[in-house]
Amino acid sequence: MTTIASMTNMRLKFPGAESLLFEDFSLSFDKGEKVLILGPSGSGKSTLLHVLTGLIPHAVEVPMKADALTIPESWGVLFQDPDSQFCMPYVDEEIAFVLENLQIPREKMKLYINHYLEQVGLEFADTHTKIQTLSGGMKQRLAIASVLALEPEVLCLDEPTAMLDPEGTKLVWDTIKSVGEEKTVVIVEHKIGQVVDFVDRVILLDENGTIIADGPKQTVFDQHSHVLVEQGIWYPGVWEDYMQENDRQMPSPINTAHVKPAVHLSDFSAFRGKVTALHVEEARAYPGEWVTVLGKNGGGKSTLLLAMMNLIKTRGTYHILGQDYKRIKHMAAYVSFVFQNPEYQFVTNSVYEEIAFSLHLAKWDQEAISQRVNQMMTIYHLEEHKHTHPYQLSMGQKRRLSVAASIVKEQPIILLDEPTFGQDAKNTFAILEQLEQLRAKGTTIIMVTHDLNIVNYFATKVWEIDHGKRVKESSALNYIETLQQAVNS
Repeated sequence: MTTIASMTNMRLKFPGAESLLFEDFSLSFDKGEKVLILGPSGSGKSTLLHVLTGLIPHAVEVPMKADALTIPESWGVLFQDPDSQFCMPYVDEEIAFVLENLQIPREKMKLYINHYLEQVGLEFADTHTKIQTLSGGMKQRLAIASVLALEPEVLCLDEPTAMLDPEGTKLVWDTIKSVGEEKTVVIVEHKIGQVVDFVDRVILLDENGTIIADGPKQTVFDQHSHVLVEQGIWYPGVWEDYMQENDRQMPSPINTAHVKPAVHLSDFSAFRGKVTALHVEEARAYPGEWVTVLGKNGGGKSTLLLAMMNLIKTRGTYHILGQDYKRIKHMAAYVSFVFQNPEYQFVTNSVYEEIAFSLHLAKWDQEAISQRVNQMMTIYHLEEHKHTHPYQLSMGQKRRLSVAASIVKEQPIILLDEPTFGQDAKNTFAILEQLEQLRAKGTTIIMVTHDLNIVNYFATKVWEIDHGKRVKESSALNYIETLQQAVNS
């Protein structure tokens, strides 16, 4: 076999970190291999891809040394955060930028652009569309299209479907499997069910970035199943094991007969510029309900949450705990919000201060702040990063910090936009358990997600969003039963 990329005795440490992330780390990849890198959040999986492609240290200045480092001649990398990947403001220009560097004639570019967009299931009436107007899932597809346009010899994929709906996830993986058949493909992914059949090798890292196992996939899964459990890494059947071990029962629908809604929307519209982006004819969410908002990428799920936080222009009836939202001076006193992109909400220079920020505004005393923040850091496994700048965290750690900072005051209504994407199993369950404790005390949870396991095991109600409309409401139990009947028919 021909070695296409390798590193020998690599040592790497992020500025401000107390210890090395990788120490005397050696690894090689052969041409044509399909490799899955597994490990808990913060174990260095994304960093490893950046070293493998030479982005670290050549483009991103991170202190590192290696006795030897071989970088592929032709590679493409998909970042975990698609916004950090784009170079141009418009969809067509983003792919055209790649084609220009490949010296594709201008008269052929439109054909190429449409081809790569079609490969990832993106359709536009006009491809000259601003990228900033796309949903997170649509951005992720565009980022994949731009990487495929490179026609690279080596594909490095960092959770390429984390923000995609189930249909989009299958489409993208089918595309990657097709175009990657003759390529070397290195994958970091939590949703391993879609890729297990594609990869032939698994590398298993522990929380300190040390290789625990490296070999054929079935050998690693068979011989190190206990490590997957201990490290909180996703594996087939983990949800069933979790429910059984914790003796959890699926939640029952809330009896709302004599309860006033925490949220009431009626003839409610949200706007992007002058265009109506979302309309809700009628919707209610009650204290103690866990509402999951489902729908295809670009359907308006995130728009709904932004509208409910009054962050975009709205019109219509919207009552929060019986009050007209237009008369509420401080929305954050009643509603907390977790953005889809955690970096959008960071305002301080350390993990501790980020969680403490809203408590300072609420004039909590210092002792109470310290106690509460330390509690939240423990719950979300951030205690070792107390003094770390939020931007220096891994994506999974950033997401946990954004959740912790948003719900630290325990407002009566919590809006969350895909809070578990990019998380390992252990931290996903930690987030969900904390939210469940709040729901049991009467908190109303409204969560955008693509994870049907959350619907099945935690939600009480489902709102379906399609083409900018809330088209259907059902109990979580009925939704899952209908889904199963459709699959079986």
